[in-house]
This record gives sequence, structure tokens and C-alpha cells, in this order.
Amino acid sequence: MTRFTAPLLALLLCTLEVQAAELVASVDRSRLNSGETVELTLESSDVTQFGKPDMTPLEPLFEVRGTRQVNQLNTLNGDNRATTRWIITLLPRQNGSVEIPPLQLGDIQSQPITLQVVESETPDNPQKRAAVFIDASLDQSSVYVQAQAILTLRIYHSVSLYDDSSLPPLQIPDARIEQLGDSRTYEKDIDGIRHGVIEMRYAIYPQHSGELIIPAQVFNAALVDPQPAQDAAQGAKSGKLMRVSSAQQLLTVKAKPDSYPADAPWLPARSLTLSESWNPEPDRAQVGDSLTRGLTVKAEGLASTQLPPLPATEVNGLRRYPDQPVLGNQNGDRGLVGSREDREALVPTRAGAIELPAVEVVWWNTFEDHLEHSSLPARTLQVAANPSLMVDTPASALPAEAATDSETLWRWQLSTLILACTTLLGFGLWWRGRSKPAVLRTAQSGPSPRTVLDDLKRACQANDSHATRQALDAWARQQPETLAEMAARFVPLSDALDGLNGALYSATGQHWQGDDLWRAIKAIPIAERVQDPTGDSGLPPLYPK
Repeated sequence: MTRFTAPLLALLLCTLEVQAAELVASVDRSRLNSGETVELTLESSDVTQFGKPDMTPLEPLFEVRGTRQVNQLNTLNGDNRATTRWIITLLPRQNGSVEIPPLQLGDIQSQPITLQVVESETPDNPQKRAAVFIDASLDQSSVYVQAQAILTLRIYHSVSLYDDSSLPPLQIPDARIEQLGDSRTYEKDIDGIRHGVIEMRYAIYPQHSGELIIPAQVFNAALVDPQPAQDAAQGAKSGKLMRVSSAQQLLTVKAKPDSYPADAPWLPARSLTLSESWNPEPDRAQVGDSLTRGLTVKAEGLASTQLPPLPATEVNGLRRYPDQPVLGNQNGDRGLVGSREDREALVPTRAGAIELPAVEVVWWNTFEDHLEHSSLPARTLQVAANPSLMVDTPASALPAEAATDSETLWRWQLSTLILACTTLLGFGLWWRGRSKPAVLRTAQSGPSPRTVLDDLKRACQANDSHATRQALDAWARQQPETLAEMAARFVPLSDALDGLNGALYSATGQHWQGDDLWRAIKAIPIAERVQDPTGDSGLPPLYPK
């Protein structure tokens, strides 16, 4: 096992080195005018390579204006990655199709790149011999409403400028403006004089037909003058301020053609494509599977916000769950390329063939000036049954099971009806009981509490100990507590009862006085004594103190 480990590791390391050892070439633009420079970038992450690429293959077709090297160290997830870039400024020696040949760096080589160098006229500007001037141009003189027109601003300077030079943002009434990337800098030879160029490109979308006036653009610059030694030592900044402006541009905006369908969104584009994607592929779809379908429309010359939603997949047998659209814009040599992707999750609900209709988008081809239709063909989804969602049931058992299900359903319906009736009955009884007291007083079978209390009063006032005892027992039977319990809580009653018992069981009983007992009975709190149920609570006490 150990004998094969070393060769395997060596092979793996060699594979990683081959993947990392590459020289990637790129340019800032592939289309340029004659006399303009282009920046070639060579990038390598091979730390074992030293020196710089061999520039000899460039000499027959290009003039190398400058080379600079940039080293970077990036950290991602704890891994350090060192890269080296060589930025080379090239001036093509001829027009037409020019190829940047492969360049060698040690054992690695870059890929070739083809440039298109277009013959251009010297900017027709009366200030072209000035140290700084600005040139504005449109890619076309007339466009349809809401179609794209590209405005290119180029600032030429034959002297160095300070960094505080400024150009106000482009503003045009009745037009939507999108800046196409960041500004680009390169060089251009004009009448044998090398000029630095600052280029900015804008996509303009007129919102109304007629004539659109693009106002002059003003550039404020501070020129760098050679400084005397004493000024340089003091750090003084000297320079000449310049203010240059471009010529005003006129753009003719055409209305939407009459032949364009009135019910279709207006889409003026140079080109438009439709594409479709699935995740996972629907070839083996089963009932209940989730299929994500993505419909993407990409239009050259339109922003993503101008693209309408694509038709939804409303098909019997598919449940649809739409997602948020994904919008994107890309900057190209011919302007803005907008894209819109509409995603939706589709879940088949039945097995068999499900027909998806064709998807069609109507648009106007601004390059060939005619109506076009882009479409995706209709397709058929073959959905298989899902075994996990099926129950193996013999065909002969289906009627019996249907009868069983019907009987079960009838029982459930009957029990539900009984439950509903009992619930209504209970609710009615509860509602009726709300108006009645929680505890009903029990009707007295013997004398009323008032009669018993009157008998007790008369016996006490007559000082008759035996009659008082009988009346007291009758009164105590109607009380919520026994005499012993009341006497334990009420001291006057306890003392009076002791006196009564002493009179009953002693020879001095004939001399007993019942006033103390009656006062004790009257002194018991009224809440602790039973009231006459027929009495009115609004009446005064029967025996006031």
C-alpha cells in the first residue's frame, strides 16, 4: 500500500501544477479605432515563474508603449493565492483584423486574441490642436422610441491633467440614461502628437418620438505646468484651468411602427433570444416531483427593466409555484445587453403525457428594421407514476372497498349529527341556566326561620329555660353551623349557653334570665344566620338592636 502512495501523490501534485500553471490573456476592448492604444493583461498564479513574458512576438504588429507589473495576494477560506499581472499598452501598426500572438512565460503560454482595428477620421473639431478638447458622437442619427442610442464622449489631452478634472453627469430630458461601464483611458496619435484619451459611453433611451437634443458636455480641467524647484519644494500646486465643451447632438426619434401588434409589449432590440433550462431534467419526472423551469429572454439594446414577464406555465396536471425574476445587464461593444429569467417550480399531479405550450415573444429588429418572432417549441412531459404514492390494490376488491368506504362515511355522518345535536342542547341549557342563581335555596318543610326566631324570643323573654331550649334547638337546625361551632367562634353566645345549661340541670333553673341569650342571638352577624327566603332584602331588620 505504501509503495503506491508516493507515485499517486506525485501524479496529483503534477496535475495541480498543470492546472495552476497557466497564463491568461485579456484586453480592455476588442474593437478600436486606428491610432488608439489597447491594454493587454497577462495574469499568472504560478509562483515558480520569474521574470516577465517575452514581448518579441508583438513587435511586427504592435508598438509596445508601456509595461507595468502588479502583484497581488488574495486570501480565500484560509488559503493564500498569489497572482501576478503584466499590463501592456499596445498600439496596432495596421488596420483590420489584427491578432495578438501567444506570449511565452517560462513553460507556460497565453492564448491568442483577435482585435478589430477600424479606420477612423481625425475628430472634426476646431479645437483639435488645443491641449485639451472633447469630442461627442452618436452611433446612429435616428432610433425608435425607447430604443438604444449610444453616445460616446472622448476627452483628448496632449498634456498631463490633475486628478481633480471633472465632467458633470449626463442629463437629458425625456430620456433614460445608462452609463456603459466605467470610463476607459488609452492613447491616440493625432497628427503625430500623442494624446491621452478618456472615453465614456452612455446608452440613451428616448421616451417620446420627435427630435431629441443632447446638450453640450462641459469638461473642467487643470493642466499640469512644469514647476520651478522652489515651488516644488514648497509643495505648491500650479496649473492652468481650462473649460472645454462638446458640440450639441441631435437625435431623431421614430414612433412605434403601425405594423407592430397593439397588444404586445414594445421591444425594439438589435437581437433577442429565448432559452429554457430545467433542474432536474424532466425526462424521468414522476408524480409529486418538483421540477424547476427557467425561461430566459436576452435582448441586445434593451435594459433588463424593459423586458416583460414571460408567459406562465398554466397547464392542467401541473401545480405552479413562481419565483422572483432574475434581472441582469451586461455591457458590450454595441451597448447594453439585458436579460430576464423567470423561474417556476412545477409539480406534476398526475401520470401520463402533459403538454407544455410554445412560448413566443414578439419584438422589433432595429438592425434589419422589421417585425420578428422568437419562440420556444412546445414540448411534452412524460410523467411516470410514483410508487411511493401508490397503494397496491387488486381490481376485484375495489367495489367491496367502495361499499366499506360508503358505510364508514355514513357512520361518520351520523355520529357528527348526534354530536352537533348534543352540543346545541348543552349550549341551550347553559344559556338558560345563566339567568338562574348558582345555588337554589331549599324549601323549608317545617316552620319558617321567622316563626322559629319569634318562638325563641318569646321563650327568652318569659325566662322559660325548657321552652327556650326547645326553641333554640329548632333555630339551630336551620343554621349552617351547629350550636357548638357558633359558640366556639362567638364568646357571648358561649357564655349564654353555659347559663342556660346550668339552669336546666340545677335546682336554680326557675331563676334563669333569658335576656343574655337573646342579646347573644341578636348579636350574631346576620351573614352567619339563615334569612327568610320569602323576605325582601330591602326591608329593615326584623329585630333591630
